[in-house]
Amino acid sequence: MRSRADSPSWSGWRVPAPPAANAGIPAWVRQLVLLMDGAFRIPGTEIRVGLDPILGLLLPGAGDVLGAVPSFLIIALATRRGVPAVVVLRMLVNIALDSFIGAIPLLGDVFDATFRSNQMNLALLERHAGLPRTPRWTDYLVVGVAIALGVSLVLVPILLVALLAKLVFTS
Repeated sequence: MRSRADSPSWSGWRVPAPPAANAGIPAWVRQLVLLMDGAFRIPGTEIRVGLDPILGLLLPGAGDVLGAVPSFLIIALATRRGVPAVVVLRMLVNIALDSFIGAIPLLGDVFDATFRSNQMNLALLERHAGLPRTPRWTDYLVVGVAIALGVSLVLVPILLVALLAKLVFTS
């Protein structure tokens, strides 16, 4: 008889079954995803959380950085398995969202518990690893939006400071 811990769906979400072409994805990757995104059930609920939101709650700021470190192991595996660059960028966007929004006290911890970047990255890895598949248009969209947001986060403050300086010094 299998224990709950041995079942691939004991965490409340299904660990994606490996497609035949991706059967070479190591079991430790699935265990890492399970540990980081859904290893523990909140008593009295069906809600599952992993170490990622727990670290963020216990160690504000530093916990989010620590939670991102195991995610980069999935990125490293993706690059070794020939995942297209735009998909790897999308995986990085998932990690960045998880880390940056997760760093907001309390609200970020709730976000961490619901936004499961490792689970999403595992699904992307399985979909694209080792297969001569082209990236989807949504991969390009996510990366494009991330680049646009990143550029705007840099340019908007510069433009606001320039506008403020112009208003102050031309009066």
